[in-house]
Amino acid sequence: MLEYSLASGLTASGADAYILHVTTTPSVSFITRCDGFDCGIMVSASHNAYMDNGIKLMNGQGEKMEDPVICLIERYLNGDFQPFGGKDLPFARGSDIGKTVDYISGRNRYIGHLISLSTCSYKGLRVGLDGANGSAFSIAKSVFDALGAKTFVIGDEPDGENVNDGVGSTHIEALRRLVRDNSLDVGFAFDGDADRCIAVDERGEVVTGDEEMYVCANYLKERGELNANKIVCTVMSNGGLIKSLAACGIDCELCEVGDKNVCDAMTKTGAVLGGERSGHVVFSKYETTGDGLVTAIMLMEAVVEKGPLSKLVKGFKSLPQISVSVPVTDKTIAMEGVLELSARLERDLKVRIIARPSGTERVVRIMAEGENEECCALACKILINKITENCD
Repeated sequence: MLEYSLASGLTASGADAYILHVTTTPSVSFITRCDGFDCGIMVSASHNAYMDNGIKLMNGQGEKMEDPVICLIERYLNGDFQPFGGKDLPFARGSDIGKTVDYISGRNRYIGHLISLSTCSYKGLRVGLDGANGSAFSIAKSVFDALGAKTFVIGDEPDGENVNDGVGSTHIEALRRLVRDNSLDVGFAFDGDADRCIAVDERGEVVTGDEEMYVCANYLKERGELNANKIVCTVMSNGGLIKSLAACGIDCELCEVGDKNVCDAMTKTGAVLGGERSGHVVFSKYETTGDGLVTAIMLMEAVVEKGPLSKLVKGFKSLPQISVSVPVTDKTIAMEGVLELSARLERDLKVRIIARPSGTERVVRIMAEGENEECCALACKILINKITENCD
């Protein structure tokens, strides 16, 4: 419904709409950039349930649209901005009306691009794939089959309402069972729009975005491809990532949460690798945004060359960290006094705290990290009580 509504509005305004149909956010970014489109549009709920479907806008470089442009669009939609003399955007007429184009060839070209990234064959490796009943449900299998892997797939039966429902990167237990039950070498779980990837090693243990960056940073450093021996990670990354990479001679540049902030920091610092604990990992050599499938391919390269994934993450030592999401009705009211309380708890309990409203859900996310897990748990409990009181 949203796809065809967008196509109708675009063509009625005189633009041509090239439709990729069911595809990933990174593929829209790739095709927008490589095929010279003015912008890209993705309909997705990302890692959330289908009822949270929204619209992501990308500029001509395949990057997330600039904030001032997004604000201008929202002001226009809200009636606060009238660039056409107080009238709505004018409709095109006659031959100026745009057209829709079935652009399945663009999606196929993206699949070819992914296959071309691999420098080795995956023949003999047994790989689990969790498509989250989302946009990667067929693309991931096509790529890994073409590279020679024996694939075992779950989350590949989308019906429009079951995206991320018990599967995908936010429900990793399904993939862990698949890997363990079938004695697989590795597994990869994507989210609904496949810009995230969470891995599972051959033992069925979870490998988060932090561990993925640890593995990839060391792999790129060994190959002489880690510019300035530096990566970018967000404040939500485990402090153990910074310490573990420092022991390997690699620095971490911290930025605020969000893959756009990661990309901006990478551009500023010249880093070729960056990402988030949630599984958004960006390789600037190949993409201008996070791509779960590229992340999986890069991890596979390291596994093929260096050995099992459990071996590659062995040097990663995480700090105790607890993350919770608190459902709220009003995120602004819920956050009243929370930052001040967090600062006091950081001082008194010797923990690091991040408390922030979610950008996609009606929840406040809390992360507490420190040397003592009990202090982390206590900090979370106190903040949950504060947020709950605010909302009562």
